[in-house]
Amino acid sequence: MPARAITLSCQFAGPLAGQFAGQINWLCLLLALACSVAQGAQWPQVGGEGARKFSPLTQINSSNVDQLVVAWDYHSGELQRRGDFVNESAKVELNPILLPPAAGGHLLVCTPFSRVIALDPATGAERWVFEPNVRIGGYATDADPQGLNSPAFANCRGVAYWADRAADPAAACSQRVLLATHDLKLMAIDARTGRLCPGFGDKGIVNTEPLVLGSQPAAHIGEVKFPGPPLVVNDVVVVGTTVRDFNRANAPAGTVRAFDARTGAARWSFDPVPRSAADPAYAGWTAAAAASTGGANVWGMMSADEERDLVFLPTSGPSPDYYGGTRPGDNRYADSIVALRGASGEMAWYFQTIHHDVWDYDNAAQPALVELTRDGRPFPAVVQATKTGMLFIFHRETGEPFFPIEERPVPQDGVPGERLSPTQPFPVKPPPLVPHEFRDEDFWGITPWERSRCIEYFKGARRGPIFTPPSLEGSIIVPSTAGGVNWGGVAIDPVSKLLVVNVLRMAHYAQLIPLGGMPRPAGASIADNMMGAPVELRGTPYALRQMALIAPPASICTAPPYAQLVGVDLEQGSILWKTTLGTWDHSLPPPMAGAPFSLPLPLNWGTPTFGGPLLTAGGLVFIGATGDDRFRAFDARSGRELWSAQLPTGAFSMPMTYEVDGRQYVVVAAGGHAFVYPKPGDLIRAYALPRAATRH
Repeated sequence: MPARAITLSCQFAGPLAGQFAGQINWLCLLLALACSVAQGAQWPQVGGEGARKFSPLTQINSSNVDQLVVAWDYHSGELQRRGDFVNESAKVELNPILLPPAAGGHLLVCTPFSRVIALDPATGAERWVFEPNVRIGGYATDADPQGLNSPAFANCRGVAYWADRAADPAAACSQRVLLATHDLKLMAIDARTGRLCPGFGDKGIVNTEPLVLGSQPAAHIGEVKFPGPPLVVNDVVVVGTTVRDFNRANAPAGTVRAFDARTGAARWSFDPVPRSAADPAYAGWTAAAAASTGGANVWGMMSADEERDLVFLPTSGPSPDYYGGTRPGDNRYADSIVALRGASGEMAWYFQTIHHDVWDYDNAAQPALVELTRDGRPFPAVVQATKTGMLFIFHRETGEPFFPIEERPVPQDGVPGERLSPTQPFPVKPPPLVPHEFRDEDFWGITPWERSRCIEYFKGARRGPIFTPPSLEGSIIVPSTAGGVNWGGVAIDPVSKLLVVNVLRMAHYAQLIPLGGMPRPAGASIADNMMGAPVELRGTPYALRQMALIAPPASICTAPPYAQLVGVDLEQGSILWKTTLGTWDHSLPPPMAGAPFSLPLPLNWGTPTFGGPLLTAGGLVFIGATGDDRFRAFDARSGRELWSAQLPTGAFSMPMTYEVDGRQYVVVAAGGHAFVYPKPGDLIRAYALPRAATRH
């Protein structure tokens, strides 16, 4: 019996049992807790239960984690199946899921190219493979209409599981895997066999590409993709999109779409840019901007509270990034956490974390659900981590903040044509997890000469507190456009209320260059643009030049540590500990600096970090997410590193854990990173204690 059903039955048992009501209620509570723990011990959805990235398993703990061994390895074969060009631009950001026994008990993984693979969770043996035959292409151009010669940046962060409660559990397709593909298809697969479900869409497939390409503002092939995974809320499947950045003011719409989990029929859609005057947020937009602005899409992962029928969307910035003159106003619904009704798409509440975004401060992290207590009363919370390194905590039903949020004045004087917001929201607690200011004395170098090089190279750049806007002379932006906290999000222990998150602490540089004063720049790739190659922001008077705060050829100008793991007491709103994440003993400077040489040094400075943590009741934090080919375990109470293991490449993904036949496994995917660590891989690895140790 589900924990929810046990709890409900106990509410009625008390009055009937008279003097035994207390004992019965306690028994029911224990049964409910046991059932809940048993369910949470597995990993049925990306991010785990409530997107907390937490497991109650304790077999692997702080006293024995140093005994971990490789239990099994699985290689997807994509390095051999795809060319170097395609693999080097792919993203392995996977969080596997474990299906329940009724659905076959498979461990499900997907490759960046949307191949879904069912593995034996105890051995890593392949059970079935589903090949969707997606189009692997980048951005379409007149010369390359299928985008085959530009990087695809293919990605699949995971798949979703749905059980049809109205069907015979043994019937075909009563247990489904839902896959959102790189080329805008939503597919339903029989969980037990790996075959398409014929009753869903057209023979198992809903092709949304004609709908997406025909929407307004219109999209071109490759500009909009499904990064996955889909989100299941009761009998509805919700899909967000990634929309091409740094391209044009009238970028494609960032519409979130929902479909019936049984039939694939469209249920509702939500455009984070309000197009209708009937929408309450429309009043903050001009009519022209509301009609032509795109983006504000949900490219990070969503989460759901099924009991309350709520879907939580972390929306991103509106188009174009770094310049908002074409979209005056706060641009509400963009850069927000938005709560919608899962069945209807109706707005429940929203809160905007960035007004009029010109820093590319998307909400990328998956909202995480946790039960808190405030003033002795329950507070069902949703936590939104942001690229600014701030944590916003809200009541899931009402949007009421757990801690006060203040509107504080921020720097002004943007470029000509810009109209910045005079204030931005800051939660009173917890304090920012990363630096919020860059001063002259913050310039750094590995040697005094390199520090001087940094000061000279960026001497004309504007600098100051967070929300210093992009400028004609160039601005140092801190935290960087990558965070703070990126898509990997947070992990939360629901008992201790400990939150753990990996943060990036590097600064960023952004400059807007008037097009009238320069030749129109050629179409730079995203990777080249991130290294300082100007790219035209079409539909605006400017080109954008941006890069990490690095003075060519390779002088890194931000002081270490570049990444940290941070522990936070959620209810107290205090930082408990910080520890450096990553070691520079593979290449110095790191690959993102574009250095032509390698100089391995054992410097505990942290590396660029993307991916997320796993937190367990065994007192451990597991995380890869670094450019040093390591997978680590930390003590959750102190942040002290307890164990690390070497991988063939960086694991810029999210680990997970489960128990099978009395043995706990920790699984992580290692595949490098297209932007910061282009060292592709196709490994899924499971760690466990030696079998003799699991019998004690």
